[in-house]
Amino acid sequence: MQHFIFIVLGLTLLIIGGNWLLKASVALSLRLNIPRIIIGMTIVSFATSTPELIVSVNAALEGFPDLALGNVVGSNIANLGLVLGIILVLGPIEVRKSFYKTDWPVMMAASLLFFFLIYFDGVISALEGCIMLGCLFLFLVFLLKFQKPAVVENLDKSIIPLPLYKAVFFLGIGGFGLWAGSEFLITGAVGLATFYEVSERIIGITVVSVGTSIPELAASVIAILKKEKAIGLGNLIGSNIFNLLAVLGITSMVSPIHVIDQGLLNNDIFWMLGFAFLVLPLVFFPKGLRLGWHDGIILLLGYGAFLYLTLG
Repeated sequence: MQHFIFIVLGLTLLIIGGNWLLKASVALSLRLNIPRIIIGMTIVSFATSTPELIVSVNAALEGFPDLALGNVVGSNIANLGLVLGIILVLGPIEVRKSFYKTDWPVMMAASLLFFFLIYFDGVISALEGCIMLGCLFLFLVFLLKFQKPAVVENLDKSIIPLPLYKAVFFLGIGGFGLWAGSEFLITGAVGLATFYEVSERIIGITVVSVGTSIPELAASVIAILKKEKAIGLGNLIGSNIFNLLAVLGITSMVSPIHVIDQGLLNNDIFWMLGFAFLVLPLVFFPKGLRLGWHDGIILLLGYGAFLYLTLG
């Protein structure tokens, strides 16, 4: 019963935190005159990736590397297969050319970098973690200086820019709510999974990864419902990049990550690459530069297949 209470409390905090985080990001976008997709790909992405960072660092320090890796790989799969799928079922997203010229290529490059760093020797060392963080820094510099909006933004004329101190305050409350909610959710979910004697890798790639993806889902769904689609899509792309380059980069610098369960290399990492690649053709077919409900169904079916084959 205690585990269920933790799960409900966690979900509640995540929804509230996602709402405050959205308010803060929109306010910062208007106050600083920054395109909203950039806010989504930086500030919101970092805040919603914090649970992955906390879980992965703690797991690595406590000697559970498969939990750390499974958490990040599973979260990236869930962000695109589950979260983006749900968002698209709720409403279509119009995409601009810079999406496939910059945003998607960077996400794919980060995924391939992670693949090549870990696939052949099964280890991410501290040096490789530094390389990943360096790549993230270069990406952020490029994004803030040269990126143009990749999503058609629907500006709400009724939105009034908040004072900067209020925006920062709301950002802090939202980030804390997402973090605390994820902690409760993960505690409850892992407690249930442990009760059924499921392996670390399976817990990480399914239960924990979905739990740590709830902030992305909460922030993105709230963004979509409030017609802030740029923040919703940018948050997911940015979160996947942050998960790989920041979360695994920092975690490996704290403690080198070694693969124990080979299923991560033989199965899970290929699903992650597959979902990352799939987003590109979905943007073009059947209607160019648009993601619709049918694309959401494809992503959700793909995620269902992943769970079925992984758990089966």
